[in-house]
Amino acid sequence: MSANYKIDFWFEFASTYSYLSAGRIEQLCAQKGIRANWKPFLLGPIFKEQGMEDSPFNLFPAKGKYMWKDLERRCEKYDLPFERPDKFPQNGLKAARIAVAFSGSEWVREFTRKVYIAEFSRNKDIGETETLSEILKELGQNPDTIFEKSESQENKSALRENTETASSLGIFGAPSFIVRGELFWGDDRLEDALEFLTRT
Repeated sequence: MSANYKIDFWFEFASTYSYLSAGRIEQLCAQKGIRANWKPFLLGPIFKEQGMEDSPFNLFPAKGKYMWKDLERRCEKYDLPFERPDKFPQNGLKAARIAVAFSGSEWVREFTRKVYIAEFSRNKDIGETETLSEILKELGQNPDTIFEKSESQENKSALRENTETASSLGIFGAPSFIVRGELFWGDDRLEDALEFLTRT
């Protein structure tokens, strides 16, 4: 299949269901010869536009209770490790800045997956520099160099632009997938998005 077939994968580090998609999108895309563009953004500003100051899973306890059980089941289904974190949602700002600053680097997708694993299976606080530094060292990266670039004003602006672009595309939650201008929302729509891409 042509490499022109691509899917934009919009993810938020605080998002539970983005964890599922990050853990399986590459394998699914490889099976179909599709290229995935990983697009980090921040849900906080988008939620505020919707009048929410917190995750809907916290605002609506019944929905939150269901989500954690659903996430546990789906992690088991996809053979992904899971342990409910003590803190939710977590602050993914620093991780998102790193993902934006080094979006063209080979190691950044593995960094993204490791951040999710730290958050949702090791009960680590991904808002802490120490947690991210540990992951970067595991990947053979120099944390000081990475943080210097990711915390630059230019890169902070790049992440804001990503978030504004997501909003302009009609994205209201994560994960979201854009294929041929169509929006698919939620990990359970990943296969649908890939099917839509290959049949249109």
